[in-house]
Amino acid sequence: MESKKIKKGDFVELEYTGKIKDENKVFDTTKKEVAIANNLNKEADYKPIVVCIGEGYILQTLEAELEGKKLGKYTFELSPEQAFGKKSAQLLKLVPIKVFKQQDIMPYPGLEVNIDNRFGIIRNVSGGRVIVDFNHPLSGRDLTYDVEVKRFVNNDKEKLESLLRAGGIHFNSASVKEKKAMIVLEHEIPDEIKKAIDEKIKKTIGTKKIDYITKKQEKKKSEQQKSSKK
Repeated sequence: MESKKIKKGDFVELEYTGKIKDENKVFDTTKKEVAIANNLNKEADYKPIVVCIGEGYILQTLEAELEGKKLGKYTFELSPEQAFGKKSAQLLKLVPIKVFKQQDIMPYPGLEVNIDNRFGIIRNVSGGRVIVDFNHPLSGRDLTYDVEVKRFVNNDKEKLESLLRAGGIHFNSASVKEKKAMIVLEHEIPDEIKKAIDEKIKKTIGTKKIDYITKKQEKKKSEQQKSSKK
């Protein structure tokens, strides 16, 4: 019997390591031992990730490469156009030095900065002017990804948790029962964020109803239920 092939909409568990090709330098990985060996952030939580193919939670090119593949290990080489794009001179911006001084920042080449919610790296400081590069740090680089597709994920609870993590939602617990999802949030989130994540959950998992409750509300509800039984 031929083993199953990956298609758009499938949830799969992956391990991967991304490298800058010409330097053979690791810039991202899901493996703790690789992170430690390459002096990456030792405090980060390194473990396999669950993604939904076609939903943009990994590079679009990688998703396309994985479609039609089976479980196993693969190596993909990506050009700048397939990864984070070519460097653009239009993304080199001149910023007055007073902008940094107002925030008590002393600019110098190589400093990573956030200006108006845009990540950049200072390339040059001259007089009262600072050149900030807003290109992606990996733009213009050929990359190599070693990917292992470990398993297909069929459990709705795992699928739901992966969508919430990918969407940056801080949650305490999540469950799916009879096409109804229950999400216990760490803190309340805006309705527009709920709407966006609701659309993805219904599209990819097929739930009909999604309820949200905060951890604080859940605790209060539990206490009320205990009181009513006395």
